[in-house]
Order: sequence, then structure tokens, then C-alpha cells
Amino acid sequence: MTTGPSHHTDPDQIRARLTGIALMCGAVLSFACLDAIAKYLNGYMDTLQVVWARYTGAFVLTLFIFNPVSRPGMMRTKRPLLQLVRSAMLLGSTVTNFLAFRYLQLDQALAILFSTPFIVAILAGPVLGEWIGWRRWVAILVGFSGVLLVTRPGVGDVHWAALYSVASALFYSLYIVATRVLSKSDTSDTTLFYSNLVGAVAMLPVMPFVWNTPDDPFIIFLMVAFGALGSFGHYLLIVAHRLAPASVLAPFMYTQLVWAIGFGFMIFGDVPNSWTLAGAAVVVASGLYLLHRERVRGTA
Repeated sequence: MTTGPSHHTDPDQIRARLTGIALMCGAVLSFACLDAIAKYLNGYMDTLQVVWARYTGAFVLTLFIFNPVSRPGMMRTKRPLLQLVRSAMLLGSTVTNFLAFRYLQLDQALAILFSTPFIVAILAGPVLGEWIGWRRWVAILVGFSGVLLVTRPGVGDVHWAALYSVASALFYSLYIVATRVLSKSDTSDTTLFYSNLVGAVAMLPVMPFVWNTPDDPFIIFLMVAFGALGSFGHYLLIVAHRLAPASVLAPFMYTQLVWAIGFGFMIFGDVPNSWTLAGAAVVVASGLYLLHRERVRGTA
């Protein structure tokens, strides 16, 4: 009997992709823990001290692996100004995001932050020359409507701190665009090193004005674990993208919303309202459609 041509997938490739997906889920879980710790620490210290702990811990821990001694030339960059701007955008996103955690539930802040892919798609045209078609414009508008469902501007029961999450999404979108530009000239090690260095150095002069010495061993442990989780999460993210294409991994970033809802309920007693769930569903669906269009475009 004659059969049509069969298409076999390399078992090693399948194994690598499944491993990459598992690592991506681990990275997202690390980031969800990071957010929960940030919200928890906000109740014991100034938000700027929380940000300092995040960057200083990550910088010190990664310095043992990524440093100019073990990797000569790592600090050499072809675009130093853009490196500083990119790091400043990431710092701005972190500060505004942690400020939002002081007032909002984890799921609310994260649902708004998930609007980042839409903002990146808008900026990619004028900045990167990656113009989008009408289908993706429709997805962007639908995604924006999902953000409006979460924030509900003009409705009294939505906290004004939702503006912090909006600002965080804007900063993070600029950070992503700058990262894509730098990927053509600098290595990932160089870019990661500057991200942690600039954040740690920038927060240092602020500490004398906001410092509150923790006396609870558990709080000290959380501050140390804070930086470790950030470094560990980014490490898993890097390895995952080495094993599997970004288009395969991207949908799994939305599992962070599930973790955020779970941690919010277990740690803070927060129950997501129907508006947040509906808005998050619209944002996720729109983001997945944008991802689908990218894959179609890449295949073509």
C-alpha cells in the first residue's frame, strides 16, 4: 500500500522543546514568587528599599558567574548610551510595578502589565521598522479593551495606583525594544550585566533616606531570596530560549497570571473580581493571537 510522505520530528528536538517549556514555566513561577515577595516586603519597608534589594541581590549573585574577570571584555559595549537608557527603562518598570503592588492585587497589576506586547507592537514600526498589518491592529485594540476592563477608568472602585501598572508597562515596552536593538551589537551577558549594575548603583544614593534596618530574620531571608529568585528566573529564561523557539515559549508566560491569583489568595487573601478575570482573559487571548500572527509571518 502506498502512503503519502511522512513528516518525522527529531526526538531530540521534541525533548529539547519540552525541556524549554518546563524551564519557561519555572522562570515564570520564579517571577510570580518575586512579585509576591515584593508585595509582602512593601508592608515592612519603603518600596525603594525593596527595589534596592532586588537589584543589589541580583547583581552580587550574578557577579560570581558573569564578571569582567572570568569573561574579559564583558563590559565592552558598542552602544553605551543605549545600554544606560535600556537599564533605566527596566529600573523605571520595576519601581512603578512594585509601587503598584503596594495598593493593587497581584492579578490586577499583572493583567495590566500583560499589555506590554501590544505596546511593543506599536513601537516596533517607527523604531525597528517592523510595521504591523490590520489584523494585529485589531488584536491590539481588543487587548487594550481588556486592560480597560481591568482598570475601568472613571469607575470609583478602581484604585488610582493602576496608573503605576500602566507606567510599568510603558517602561517595560521601551526596555524590550531597546533590548532588541542591542541584541544586534552586544552580547546577552553584557546586557544582563549592565541591567543589574545600573539598577544597583542608581538605588544606592537613595538608601540613606529610606533605609529601615530589618530585625526579623524572615524578612532578611526574603530580601536575600529576592535577588536570588530574580537571577534564577532570568537564568531559566535564557536557557529555555536556547532550547526552544520564542514562539513556542511565549504562550507559557501567561501562566504567571495563574500563579499571581494563587499567591494573592493564599498570602494576602485577595480574591480576583469578575472584571479582572474578564479583562485578563481578553488580554491573554489578544496576546496569543498576536503571537499566532508572528508565527504565520515567520513561516511565510
